[in-house]
Amino acid sequence: MIDIKLIRENRDLVKENIKKKFQEEKLGLVDEIYDLDIKYREAKTKADNLRSEKNKKSGDIGLLMKDKKISEAEDLKKEVASMNEEILKLEELEETLSKEIKEKMYLIPQIIDDTVPIGKDDSENVEVKRFGEPIVPDYEIPYHADIIANFNGLDKEAAGRTSGEGFYYLMGDIARLHEAMLAYARDFMIDKGFTYAIPPFMIHGNVVEGVMSFPEMQAMMYKIEDEDLYLIGTSEHSMIGKFKDQILKASDLPITMTSYSPCFRKEGGSHGLEERGLYRVHQFEKQEMIVICDPKDSMDWYNKMWNYSVEIFRNFNIPVRQLDCCSGDLADLKVKSCDIEAWSPRQQKYFEVCSCSTLGDAQARRLGIRAKGEEGTYYVHTLNNTVVASPRGLIALLENNYNEDGSVTIPEVLRPYMGGKEKIEAK
Repeated sequence: MIDIKLIRENRDLVKENIKKKFQEEKLGLVDEIYDLDIKYREAKTKADNLRSEKNKKSGDIGLLMKDKKISEAEDLKKEVASMNEEILKLEELEETLSKEIKEKMYLIPQIIDDTVPIGKDDSENVEVKRFGEPIVPDYEIPYHADIIANFNGLDKEAAGRTSGEGFYYLMGDIARLHEAMLAYARDFMIDKGFTYAIPPFMIHGNVVEGVMSFPEMQAMMYKIEDEDLYLIGTSEHSMIGKFKDQILKASDLPITMTSYSPCFRKEGGSHGLEERGLYRVHQFEKQEMIVICDPKDSMDWYNKMWNYSVEIFRNFNIPVRQLDCCSGDLADLKVKSCDIEAWSPRQQKYFEVCSCSTLGDAQARRLGIRAKGEEGTYYVHTLNNTVVASPRGLIALLENNYNEDGSVTIPEVLRPYMGGKEKIEAK
């Protein structure tokens, strides 16, 4: 959510930003909010003035009663009662206007960074840099579900019986490799100075509203029936929500945390679910990183965070590339975002494994997260990035470490988590 001062003082900037995000249908909202804000401030000023006048007259009543001027005091009491009625009406109007302004403000996208490429959708995202040579071996790389099947590591049929489409059982060496990646990612981030956390896997609706836009929520999240609880789609949601309505000490910034959680997503719409594979599923596990920092430091942290993802995947022997997300591909709360994509030697193309974003003060404004320093109180900036999400990260690891004989070489950094094994062999 942007600062309403931008709409009061620079509507053209807000409208230009909306155009950059190809959301012209929202342009009218800017003027609507501007007009509603004028009415709100007028009502508030009038109510404040009436309260001041009422307090003065209430004091005068006491003096008149003291001087035995009963008739004058009674007349003044009637005026005060009338003022009270007017104040109540104005307070109701303030509340109505405030709610309407807030609902409309939630629809206005965050002001994007000047470095964000302009484009309509993810097809216009821009490759920035590659890390590692994308190799295509001279032998066939099977589909990942077939690789896993050779290790007796996947059972989607049984998961279908217990849970339905979009769920899976991982077993044996594959399940162990999956957990090894997450454990390594956890320890990697701890070594970078991040505090490890396991957060709640369900959050209240007002936290959901604070961390994401309504269309995202509808598309992604599962709601618990008859409860004000949602299953998290990423632990960023509950990790940022941890600081809701808090005033932090500026001296305690930055707050850097890495969190583990299962994640639950509808994965509806045009992408759909994979019948055999694990690329799009309803449930997966992820190690996440979040940063809460001073506004002046947020872009430095953004660059550190996506570089951590590159380092991790290169340690898994996986070539990756960084893509800057274009304006039309940015969620409304994001200031700037990039994807880290892993090389698929089977498909001979890259696919997304991490997403790094800075949201400026958007989430902080929605959730009331501020810091207090020598220069006063201000909204913090929030950032998030995937450390490792599996099974998507697992797919990249299997393909890039697959051998001609059907075995998979375990990256050196994961061997301590796999009992010292150097390879897993097909069953």
